[in-house]
Amino acid sequence: MSKHEIAADDYDEFRSGIVDVLESARRAAARSVNAIMTASYWEIGRRIVESEQGGAHRAVYGETLIARLASDLTSRFGRGFGKANLANMRAFYQQWPPETILQTASGKSPMPSPTLQTASGESAPSLPSASADVRLASLAARFALPWSAYVRLLSVKSDAARTFYETEALREGWSVRQLDRQVNSQLYERLALSRNKAALLEKAAEHAPDDAITPEEAIKDPFVLEFLDIKDEYSESDLEEALIRRLADFLLELGDDFAFIGRQRRLRIDDTWFRVDLLFFHRRLKCLVVVDLKVGRFSYADAGQMHLYLNYAREHWMKPGENPPVGLILCAGKGSAEARYALDNLPNKILAAEYQTVLPDERLIADELERSRKALDARRGNAG
Repeated sequence: MSKHEIAADDYDEFRSGIVDVLESARRAAARSVNAIMTASYWEIGRRIVESEQGGAHRAVYGETLIARLASDLTSRFGRGFGKANLANMRAFYQQWPPETILQTASGKSPMPSPTLQTASGESAPSLPSASADVRLASLAARFALPWSAYVRLLSVKSDAARTFYETEALREGWSVRQLDRQVNSQLYERLALSRNKAALLEKAAEHAPDDAITPEEAIKDPFVLEFLDIKDEYSESDLEEALIRRLADFLLELGDDFAFIGRQRRLRIDDTWFRVDLLFFHRRLKCLVVVDLKVGRFSYADAGQMHLYLNYAREHWMKPGENPPVGLILCAGKGSAEARYALDNLPNKILAAEYQTVLPDERLIADELERSRKALDARRGNAG
């Protein structure tokens, strides 16, 4: 080996060190973005609450204020500042008032305190009154969980349960997925009934394979994307991404009836985010066509999810004079390629029959789906 060459072991160690630096930097960047976002939403919530308290008729004034603010902020900053989100910010400040986050920042239990005192018994210092940048930086240090976690905690109605889940999330380092799973499984209620609480807590601390969230996933969180005003068009896998693109092209090639609107269209229902793979408008039928791709076999849950999409589209995306939307479910699992339309949500049989006459044959779409999947699988195999 030349004296100018680097030994393989030395280079591997060197490269691993660089990789560790970059991965740590990405994790820190994701945490930083989330903390600043959470701090800004808390500050917005504080200002809303204080403005409401100065109103003559608080309930009416508050709703009017939020509606007007939602319109102005959406016009200025885009998505993420609708009435529901602003209401979440107001509730966030109310559930995590200054005295609570000051105690949490000191490493103590995040239990809400009825008095403005820290754990040491001293009066809680007021939050810094400085420039907006300095204030947000100071606030950001006080929120250890991402905004998605606080939104999930807001849906927990019991104060005691909410405090419990927050405490455990901080102590055990739960990801948002893990927190969501524990809330859905009613861990707090089960713990109250359990005779072996230590064993139950130990089991709850176990991580599922999909609990960990990468820095890339953290940045692609819908809340973060809205906050940064970044367009979020991406899929779960390379195969799904390629299939969506090919199917979009295929549908457009069937004629000029299909007008492309968007892909990976995001929608939010309560505290859950969904993505519609493809959205078209059918000119002759005068309706939206919602396309959902599944890389596995079709299941009854897929039909239920599609009808959820259609109900949302009818309420939020449908324009006056349009017909109700129709859904197209595509299944691309190996050994199973099919396409089926969701038509039973339509208000009458005549309209459903018209849709069936005008829409492309399901078998035609399924055959194209199968050809595309095989071609992409072959391409991936050759690349490997």
